[in-house]
Amino acid sequence: QVQLVESGGGLVQPGGSLRLSCAASGSIFRINAMGWYRQALGKQRELVALIPSGGRINYADSVKDRFTISRDNAKNTVYLQMNSLKPEDTAVYYCNAGVKQYLRDNERPYWGQGTQVTVSS
Repeated sequence: QVQLVESGGGLVQPGGSLRLSCAASGSIFRINAMGWYRQALGKQRELVALIPSGGRINYADSVKDRFTISRDNAKNTVYLQMNSLKPEDTAVYYCNAGVKQYLRDNERPYWGQGTQVTVSS
């Protein structure tokens, strides 16, 4: 079993900052890409940022130059630093990881439970 646990959400004023963390635990051989998605009320889940195990980081256009994704492979943890937050960033944020549990395993996607981010004055 693999678990992803997010933390760091909350209420912040427009222009403020938050840092989300997501730690993966359990039976893990390798984690490939890790990412953050969000789902606002009444909308579909969308990609916010994706960081592969090697290669180019991808950001949604709406968060470029405001959000920064990073990862600590030794801790199986991915972070999302969110600056200059706007009301339209309000959503439940989910982390995702592509995990192989053993050498010959197929990679499977795992999701965290979600953390609420609310940007409001």
